[in-house]
Amino acid sequence: MLAPVTHVTALARIRRRRLLPVPGVVKVRAGQTVAATDVVAEAIAAPEYAVLDVARSLGVLPEKANGYLMRQVGDTLAKGDLVAKRGLGREALSTADGRIAAISNGQVLIEVRSKPLQLQAGMPGTVAEVTADYGVTIEAVGAWVQGVWGNGLINSGNLAVMAEDPNDRFTTDKLDPSQRGTVMLGGYCGDRKTLENSVELQLRGLILGSLATALIPLAKRMPYPVLVLEGFGKLPINAAAFKLLSTNVGRDISVDAEPFDRFTGERPEAVIGLPAGGTPPIPLDLELFRTGQRVRMSKAPRPAAIGVIKSLPAGLQRFPSGLRAAAAEVELEGNEMLMVPLANIEVIG
Repeated sequence: MLAPVTHVTALARIRRRRLLPVPGVVKVRAGQTVAATDVVAEAIAAPEYAVLDVARSLGVLPEKANGYLMRQVGDTLAKGDLVAKRGLGREALSTADGRIAAISNGQVLIEVRSKPLQLQAGMPGTVAEVTADYGVTIEAVGAWVQGVWGNGLINSGNLAVMAEDPNDRFTTDKLDPSQRGTVMLGGYCGDRKTLENSVELQLRGLILGSLATALIPLAKRMPYPVLVLEGFGKLPINAAAFKLLSTNVGRDISVDAEPFDRFTGERPEAVIGLPAGGTPPIPLDLELFRTGQRVRMSKAPRPAAIGVIKSLPAGLQRFPSGLRAAAAEVELEGNEMLMVPLANIEVIG
């Protein structure tokens, strides 16, 4: 059975394709060194349109509205610009920045000026390949930690570890003003005020062990990337990730909090660029389960616990719930033995 892999490794060669969804312009060249926040490609997204109902705004019949227009097709508008006027009290104002694309039957069609779609590198590294008009492939060597949820933003900064142990909570007393502008590692966050107050520290990123489900909408609105390592509810940081991150305090870390996409395999992650002698291999994203593998529990009974597969019994195993499933006998830290469905574990790679 194929095993999903969560990458938590102190040294790996990481290779990431960064591609635009539509054709655009690639802004870097092969061999160029990039930072996580560098724009590597950009494109103009499909235009959006807004309709200004001049007739209604002026209180006239549609066929008479054109007589009050003060603009014509092709004119550039800023939001709030005067488009038409009738007497002293009736005006039609532009509802968006853009350009007049058409005028018909008392209505003005505005092509809204949109910002270009910019694609960031996502991690520090070297441009290994350029895909014309679409993007690049970036390679880096460093420490690598993957999570399960992100709010879609990218940034980097020096790593500050505010979690004292894997079970710690991220609370307001952890918001040390001396850590302004850092990427913080916290434990479980279940307090809305802590997230709200963290904005004042102008963080470059926040890595959490877990997050209260009710705080997901707020985390999505944070001005910095939020990366959740384990999931939702009160879960500890897995021991492998905590050890790796807590031993790299002060190093520059990039956080790419892109959403987890099970179809493409892309997931939120953090990378600490490190000098390396030689070229380490690129880890696989899928492996076959085998004895001796280090694994992480992704579900009950011990979510986020780390262990080693000791055996893979043949056939299906029956569990107390009545479920029969392929399973592994896992030795957890502390010599605890547990029979776990294979669907509930991931390989730590």
